Amino acid sequence: MNLAEKRRAIRHLLDEQSPLDATAVKYAFYHSDEKTQLFPYPDGAARAIGYAAVCRTGMDLFRPFVTLRLPIHDMDASLDVIYQAMQPGTAVILETPARYAPLLKAVFDVQSEEALRGFVLDRSRFEPVINVLVSRTTGGNGLPRFVVRRSGSDEVVASAGLNWQSLRFADLSVNVDARYQQRGWGKSVLAAMVQYVLENGRTPLYLTAAENNNSMHLARSLGFIDSGLHTVMLQAVLRPRP
Repeated sequence: MNLAEKRRAIRHLLDEQSPLDATAVKYAFYHSDEKTQLFPYPDGAARAIGYAAVCRTGMDLFRPFVTLRLPIHDMDASLDVIYQAMQPGTAVILETPARYAPLLKAVFDVQSEEALRGFVLDRSRFEPVINVLVSRTTGGNGLPRFVVRRSGSDEVVASAGLNWQSLRFADLSVNVDARYQQRGWGKSVLAAMVQYVLENGRTPLYLTAAENNNSMHLARSLGFIDSGLHTVMLQAVLRPRP
């Protein structure tokens, strides 16, 4: 099967209009063909019951980024999905629905784990923030970035960028130098990025550590609401199959 056929085989497993599936949709369907390996399960099936997408990204030059959907009710089939896509000893960065975490931690040596919560913009709650200190530039991934620089310097002290974008959604990030927090600059750059995404016909998403109350407060202050997404980011190495 070629990549287009593999994508057709898994299309029914993901909802392209749902923020809950947005990251998986991006990497399964819209990531660069040359940087995507897709493994539907069963191999060669016209209508798969699970899959793994193994993608090369700018996130890490040596560890692929993996998203997947498992037939979690069937342990053997779930293991087949994993070991069809990856060899033991493979180091990966893996974003997974939280419900898969117990199984994955049983077959991966986990080096780091972060629980994440997802937010989606409620457009009716968003109000633009005007700040003359905010300027637009380009991030390392070639996508737009909005920044505030320290007065009289090129040093960036607050920035908002795009982790990725698909046809419907865009995943936003924000970073503020600890020395310059509590000045409203994080809100200003994030609002500028939200405005850009809306003007380009996409819905902004925001993913944050589940315990980061300040980050969640920032998102809510701009009109983001809880999408119901609970996911886990693992940096891990696959063990031999049990």
